[in-house]
Amino acid sequence: MKAKQFFRSAVAVVLVSAAAGAWAQVKIGVIASTTGPAAFVGIPQKNAVALLPKKAGGLSIEYIAYDDASDPTQSVQLTRKLLTEYKIDALIGPSGSPNAMGVLAFMAEAQTPMLAPVGTSAVVLPMDDKKHWVFKTHPNDEVISDGLVAAMSRRGVKTVGFIGRNDPYGENWYKTFAPMAQKAGIQIVANERYGRQDTSVIAQVLKVIAAKPDAVLIAGVAADAALPHVQLVDSGYKGSIYHTHGSASNDFIKIGGRKVEGALVVGPLLLVLEDIADSVATKKVALEFVRNYERQFGSQPPIFAAGTYDAGLLLAHAIPEAAKKGKPGTPEFRAALRDALEKTHELVTSQGVITMSALDHSGFDHRGRVLLTVRDGKFALVKD
Repeated sequence: MKAKQFFRSAVAVVLVSAAAGAWAQVKIGVIASTTGPAAFVGIPQKNAVALLPKKAGGLSIEYIAYDDASDPTQSVQLTRKLLTEYKIDALIGPSGSPNAMGVLAFMAEAQTPMLAPVGTSAVVLPMDDKKHWVFKTHPNDEVISDGLVAAMSRRGVKTVGFIGRNDPYGENWYKTFAPMAQKAGIQIVANERYGRQDTSVIAQVLKVIAAKPDAVLIAGVAADAALPHVQLVDSGYKGSIYHTHGSASNDFIKIGGRKVEGALVVGPLLLVLEDIADSVATKKVALEFVRNYERQFGSQPPIFAAGTYDAGLLLAHAIPEAAKKGKPGTPEFRAALRDALEKTHELVTSQGVITMSALDHSGFDHRGRVLLTVRDGKFALVKD
């Protein structure tokens, strides 16, 4: 794509949260896929930017948002633009796991923190010099997988079939789930992949059914996760069907309809707040997020929006500490911001409580995780 055509297609929205007439002091870049195949992820992420903190530690914050059209190449080009032209202090995004994996090297080279609202843990694990600058704003797969394995064990599951995306999300999920399942005495008897834009996975589904598993785990995201579930049901599979937190979206229910009733999903408690006790640490923050999102956009926020919202909370928490060691726009500030993010301790967010470390750049624990099912066209809490 020629440069002129590219910049016409990259729709930029600058949300300035400084006082009237003043220029924001901290610049946060945002890359969200608001068009293209990943728009169902990117649109709520961009929406959430409007709800992010406007100030932190006496400093006003400017959010500079671009659409990468779900294209990893554009993600890289926009990252370079934000780093060189806007000299951002941090980046929230990009939307998709492949897009995020493609830009993390550039963020590391620029020594600028990146907060990735993506599913795959591969953006932060295993830790190395490049991922040293990246922080993941959804729970790591290990946290969710632990909940899934526990739910399967309680229900007597001994064999399981796996169907996952053929991308970093699906691959990392298999690598995470397989040893945890084995340790719990659960044998994986089938291992299949599908593309996020596939219109049929019947061949994979029939292979899984032929292995006669007690249950199936689907590692997909929103609408695409509904496809293998529906085709399992249509092909006569009668066992339990489990899902990762990528399916914790109303788009999953919208596409799957009545055929995803009974699906078991380990996801965020923000989807079932009416069933959560007021004493739960994250309920207040999650409720504020959900109400503000619904008030402004007229719908319940999906998990994708929560990743961006929690990125904003992390930055607002870290900025005052970073400001003690440098001014926004300087290498000293960016380095101090990275260090402050890594020292996050017991920060309550919409998806859980975060405590980072040098080796854990996600930091979520089990406190924001619940077992959900689809009942009467919506998510419901499973109490067991």
